[in-house]
Amino acid sequence: MKKKVLIVDDDPRNIFALRLTLKAKNYAIETATTGQEAIDILKKHGDIHVVLMDMMMPDMDGYEAMKIIRETPALKDKTIIAVTAQAMTQDREKCLEAGADDYITKPINVDQLLIAIEKP
Repeated sequence: MKKKVLIVDDDPRNIFALRLTLKAKNYAIETATTGQEAIDILKKHGDIHVVLMDMMMPDMDGYEAMKIIRETPALKDKTIIAVTAQAMTQDREKCLEAGADDYITKPINVDQLLIAIEKP
């Protein structure tokens, strides 16, 4: 069985496109539209391997959500891939410093995304 992926994005179109792409590659998918919802899902579903975290969301952004995940003992080892439209070098560094394991820019390159998801 392929990995289980949690897609966190406030834009349903992004969730739809990512879900379609990843389901076609046989990944199991969960989705959340807020940072808090993502944290709640992670606490409830211990079998999620990878989190695709949109960085720009209202209420709790991806940076804040990652900080909480990293500070929660049961969740701190989850793989988090930051997904952002911000493509500047300092944005990558900011995401990695905030707790992301990897960083993907929008529009998403599917091959790059799959490589990031499959990293050990």
